[in-house]
Amino acid sequence: MKQEKAYYHLPGLFEFYELYREFLPLYRGHREYFYDWCSIGSIYGAPADCIWGGGRTGFGGHDPKEVLALMQEYGVSARLTFSNSLLREEHLSDRKCNALCALFAQSGGVENGVILHSELLLDYLRTHYPQLYLVSSTTKVLTDFRQLRDETAREEFRYVVPDFRLNKAFEQLDSLTQPQKDKVEFLCNECCWVGCRDRKRCYENVSRKNLGEDCPDHICTAPGAGEGYRFSKAMENPSFIGVEDIRRTFLPMGFSNFKIEGRGLGSALVLEFLLYYMVRPEYQLHVREAIYLDSMLDLF
Repeated sequence: MKQEKAYYHLPGLFEFYELYREFLPLYRGHREYFYDWCSIGSIYGAPADCIWGGGRTGFGGHDPKEVLALMQEYGVSARLTFSNSLLREEHLSDRKCNALCALFAQSGGVENGVILHSELLLDYLRTHYPQLYLVSSTTKVLTDFRQLRDETAREEFRYVVPDFRLNKAFEQLDSLTQPQKDKVEFLCNECCWVGCRDRKRCYENVSRKNLGEDCPDHICTAPGAGEGYRFSKAMENPSFIGVEDIRRTFLPMGFSNFKIEGRGLGSALVLEFLLYYMVRPEYQLHVREAIYLDSMLDLF
């Protein structure tokens, strides 16, 4: 049976704790503000200085126990972004990352997960923290549909995030079985150039940084890379998935999981993502006022 609700996986578990501390009470207390066809599937992120981290260099510094308590209070799944692709055996004993996994394995009634790339880490987590569900990271850059099909067939993964360039391969995507469709988690708002050939190298560069290696800050040579992220630019990307795409195309096809990127961006821009994807237009100002004025939260 095709699912009729979209589940959003949101950025900034540690990075934007203050934003979610204000947003989640609005989400619970004013459901009339929000589309009734969507819900929060998870919030993902990683603290600073996690060698297992990947995708982006983590900068969140909030107390993990408080972060977990907030997620448990609102019944939201938390995901640790441990998608470093270059881990070696000696990295598996890292005390900080193990302590985080041990803490988040305490679900409090809501299962938490880990987003990962490394097969070495996958085996380690399945052995030591079987309570945590696993997500195949977009850092694998699965651009070939056969790769995606094979990845969704793996029982180890509850979700699989393909490369954004497969977002509109509708004929191939529709050939997946419903259990495979239930696993696919589309990256909606990527700003990267669709012709980029540096994407895997960029992710590997972040992995090296998180391991403490000396790396350049920026290696991307794609057109416009120096401009940084712009939501307006992402909306022009041929792989962009907007609200109407979700409602009119993806949900009827049987897909229900959608990832919003933004861990490396500011809270103000992440709030715009939340408004666009989740809040009815007539209530977006209400949410902005509640976040900016009522809470006096400084998002800049």
